[in-house]
Amino acid sequence: MDKIGFASFCSKAKPYALTVAVQIGFAGSSIFSMSSFNMGMSRFVFIVYRNIIAAITLAPFGWFFERKVRPKMTISVFLHIMALSFLEPVIDQGFTFLGMQYTSASFTSILMNTVPSITFFLAVIFRIEHVNIKQIRSIAKVIGTIVTFGGALLMTIYKGPPIHLFYSPKIAHHDAGSHDTQTLKHWVSGTLFILLGCFTWSSFFILQSITLKKYPAEMSLSTLICLVGSLMSTAVALVAERHSGAGVWALGWDFRLYGPLYTGIVTSGITYYVQGLVLQSRGPVFFTAFNPLCMIITCALGSFLLAEQLHLGSIIGAVIIAMGLYCVVWGKAKDYASATTTMPPSSITMKQIETQLPITSSDHV
Repeated sequence: MDKIGFASFCSKAKPYALTVAVQIGFAGSSIFSMSSFNMGMSRFVFIVYRNIIAAITLAPFGWFFERKVRPKMTISVFLHIMALSFLEPVIDQGFTFLGMQYTSASFTSILMNTVPSITFFLAVIFRIEHVNIKQIRSIAKVIGTIVTFGGALLMTIYKGPPIHLFYSPKIAHHDAGSHDTQTLKHWVSGTLFILLGCFTWSSFFILQSITLKKYPAEMSLSTLICLVGSLMSTAVALVAERHSGAGVWALGWDFRLYGPLYTGIVTSGITYYVQGLVLQSRGPVFFTAFNPLCMIITCALGSFLLAEQLHLGSIIGAVIIAMGLYCVVWGKAKDYASATTTMPPSSITMKQIETQLPITSSDHV
């Protein structure tokens, strides 16, 4: 293979390699977060440190690369940032991590695939997305959203027998009693908390798309959201952990430090930039199609590293959610193809491309 052919191959393979790397980064986020919680770290404190580290990581890049395009701050944009900071770092991360503690990292990664469909549902309500029942692509998006909700509902009401991957624990036989009932209650509660986190994250995406029209500086906006979110999270943590003493804020050379560092630097820093590269070259439809890969990697790592058990209901629900997700992706792909054929190339801006399909941002989980 000559140099030109090799360069062409690398150029074509680059989006695939970057997208797979991002999905591995997302999977690592769930594993590192769960490991931190297993070490006894408070999820409230974890969220504070994560967002502080993310803000510190993003700030230099936002300041340097967007210093010429960053608009002036207005009261309206500031209020949007306050709302975004409350939705994502405080509500979304708080309830998602709580649900993860009640269930598992693997289960959480499966339910996170409902975010695109929930966002589509909200976009229709706020008339950001239009549905024409005479078009097949619109019908596919509606059906995909319903199927996704069906998969999430199945996972909520049906747990099923355990499925062992790499980890095969010795199952102790015991009579069904209060322990099983308590576990089931935690599982259902955890599922609902994760779904609430997904709903909040989808609401964040809708508001973020509106805010970016007024403040088109993505890195600077993310930095401000993480900064304000860390301040809000600190207030919540001080109240929630007021009886725990100063020791709850202590870090050590273990996952109590590695977790916030990884999620702050990798998930909210590096993958944010890499995600932008992929979006610019291939668009969000291509990027979102790899979302189930994160689910597979998280389930494998969760079973191998954290000794997590998957259950039959999770497997069936994951398949149903993936089917619903791809219906939505297919419908949005057709929307994008229709838009590009009816509009001159010069009139299609990156902002229009970026709003074609909601994605799970790297700030999440």
